[in-house]
Amino acid sequence: MSAELPPRLDADALRRRVDARLSQADVEAFRRDGAIVIRQFLDADELALLRDGIEANLAQPSPRAKIASRPDDPGRFFEDFCNWQSIGPYRDFIHRTPLALLAQRLMGTRQVRLYHDHLLVKEPGTRQRTAWHQDQPYYNIEGQQNVSMWIPVDPVSRDATLEFIAGSHRGPWLMPRSFLSNEARWFPEGSLQELPDIESDRSRHPIVGWAIEPGDFVCFHMLTLHAAGGVEGDRRRRVFSLRFLGDDITHAPRRWVTSPPFEGLERELPAGARMDHPLFPLLIA
Repeated sequence: MSAELPPRLDADALRRRVDARLSQADVEAFRRDGAIVIRQFLDADELALLRDGIEANLAQPSPRAKIASRPDDPGRFFEDFCNWQSIGPYRDFIHRTPLALLAQRLMGTRQVRLYHDHLLVKEPGTRQRTAWHQDQPYYNIEGQQNVSMWIPVDPVSRDATLEFIAGSHRGPWLMPRSFLSNEARWFPEGSLQELPDIESDRSRHPIVGWAIEPGDFVCFHMLTLHAAGGVEGDRRRRVFSLRFLGDDITHAPRRWVTSPPFEGLERELPAGARMDHPLFPLLIA
């Protein structure tokens, strides 16, 4: 399938929606803390479209899909990546919503590229926590101008939501480890500073997080430390995450498989090059 998105809808109408919901104080908070919540930005039709895409993804996972919970977990934590090319509702959601314009405002960039999509579903009863981590060390990119949007289509309690260490996006990079086995599979052991034991004394850290209703979502920098709990009782937590790149992001090929993997990309895009490739379509030029 073609790795192209259709032309954007009326940019002026989309921009008015961003102006109505994103204040300068929000932009400043994002750049200061590395994470903010946007309330009631997405409408019922957009959420329905996204739910359709998520259910299509769950019904037909890609080869990149994985189960990120242990076999004895009474629930299930399902993840999948990079499906906007094959799932029509995902493409339409990216096309119809003003999220790229919002990303442009938060990053302070001229251009906005789609990096990838990421589905994260915790089914009812899932105990598996998402461990504290930064996203960017798992990726094949360098640069500061980026934003991830964590978009639930179900209500999410404060206990189950994504939470962040405010200001941690200013560094340093911390050692990425596999969540279940705690192995350093990316950077060589000892090459990056280790993650502090945040849970041993949460009061020592500026932790922020928000209960979420459908229509709300969280925006965060790819270096902001974050984690999430399991889900309670009969609650389901379906989340679609979009990652956007700004002007200063360049390709950083790794000697290991990144998450998500972009196999063979280093043969087409040299180290230090801008992410000018059909896999990463330019949403705003």
